[in-house]
Amino acid sequence: MTTGLWQHWVLPGIWITIQLTLYSAALATVVAFAVGAARTHRSRFVRFLAGFYTEVFRGTSALVLMFWMFFVLPPLAGWQLVPMWAAVLALGLSYGAYGAEVVRGALNAVAPAQREAGVALSFTPWQRMRLIMLPQAVPEMIPPFSNLLIELLKGTALVSLLGVGDVSFAAYLVRLATLESAQIYTISLVIYFVLAFVLTRGMRALERKAKAGIGQTPPKKILITQKLGLRQQTEMSRDWSSTGGAA
Repeated sequence: MTTGLWQHWVLPGIWITIQLTLYSAALATVVAFAVGAARTHRSRFVRFLAGFYTEVFRGTSALVLMFWMFFVLPPLAGWQLVPMWAAVLALGLSYGAYGAEVVRGALNAVAPAQREAGVALSFTPWQRMRLIMLPQAVPEMIPPFSNLLIELLKGTALVSLLGVGDVSFAAYLVRLATLESAQIYTISLVIYFVLAFVLTRGMRALERKAKAGIGQTPPKKILITQKLGLRQQTEMSRDWSSTGGAA
């Protein structure tokens, strides 16, 4: 693959994929927390609306929803969405529905005694959510959120069907120009892997920070030399016990 193709198609495609992931993830996060918190609301009507949203968008294809927003919504609304924002809306709303279930499960996992303590302190519902529920629930949300974020990154490849110049679309154009499928698609796989690896490491760092904020420090890593030393001490203790402490 020539340098010109890399600079004009692949590098811009990487940047567009990163933008799609960040914008869609931001929208999905807002939707997930709003709908997930609504699923735990005391009002049955609010819970019904949140549950209806979750079931609809979890049961709808993100690709079909993307096409609907780009081709069907403009005649109904009277204005046209650019392909990128149609993709952001479709991906954000779809993955936000999955994230809402993560938020609901994490909030429900907080011990009831914690909620009762907030009531005893005369906290408002918003104060209980902000000061008690979320600090304990967020660390439990981050691992499944990390999985959803990786799935969202891979889901951005769907936007190539709308002509958005992401990594997948750039790879398609390069293949047409060079007729080299193996090289460009191998490079595409490596690009997605690197992006996913960076996101995973970032989410792990965020998880450690969130747990440290509530006093849950992760266990210290044991070096291989320390493991070998502990193993030798264990074997020596076993031998000592088997010989009855004899010299």
